[in-house]
Amino acid sequence: MTVLTFQAINYPSAGHCCFRRRKNLRNRTVRCRIAEASGKPAPMGQKTKYKDGLFGKVFMTLFARKMEQFAGGDKKQTEGWLEYDYEKFVQVSKRVMEGRTRVQQQHVVREVLLSMLPPGAPAQFRKLFPPTKWAAEFNAAITVPFFEWLVGPSEVIEVEVNGVKQKSGVLIKKCRYLENTGCVGMCINMCKIPTQDFFTNDFGLPLTMTPNFEDMSCEMVYGQAPPPFEDDPASKQPCLADFCSVASPRSSFCPKLEA
Repeated sequence: MTVLTFQAINYPSAGHCCFRRRKNLRNRTVRCRIAEASGKPAPMGQKTKYKDGLFGKVFMTLFARKMEQFAGGDKKQTEGWLEYDYEKFVQVSKRVMEGRTRVQQQHVVREVLLSMLPPGAPAQFRKLFPPTKWAAEFNAAITVPFFEWLVGPSEVIEVEVNGVKQKSGVLIKKCRYLENTGCVGMCINMCKIPTQDFFTNDFGLPLTMTPNFEDMSCEMVYGQAPPPFEDDPASKQPCLADFCSVASPRSSFCPKLEA
């Protein structure tokens, strides 16, 4: 009886500990974690330190390899999986930007995104996720864990779309891509516009992204159609002269946003 009682009490506890260890191992492997002592993004003007998990490293390498096909300069020799860290991923992005117009940069990103999907994926997405409140909220929910490696920590927020309140917004607390590039043009041409267009036109689920260049946060709203580029306040954004190595401080807007 004593043995049975001991087993009844301790077996679930041991199982719980085992589950907790597996969960912790999975989080260390998959998640991209902030390595700052505060556990929060670094203050404006400083780059946040991250500790990337396996999931993030795999996607950095996958994206960078696809983008290498369009990058100028010396091609990187393949060294095997996980050869790219975030800094190298950003360097490839910069080489893609060089010598290309705004529209050409956006086209490259779209081609990279399409190349990572199986044939017919956009059509299947449209069937599974028609532009409904549920689809918008579901995509907001999965954006937080799956794109943390790219943009840093984010959270789902309530927004209003066409007069309806819904949890289809994602607040990126301090965009990792923007703080590492320091470039308005790269933020808009290689992230904001192509991502908006990809979801809105290829997937059929409207998406609007609104970067805040004062603190490098960004708000994504699924279900909300983006404005035309000419009417978007981001199209008139000046260079971040303190952060961008090729900034034009005297220009009233980032020259990389010219047609």
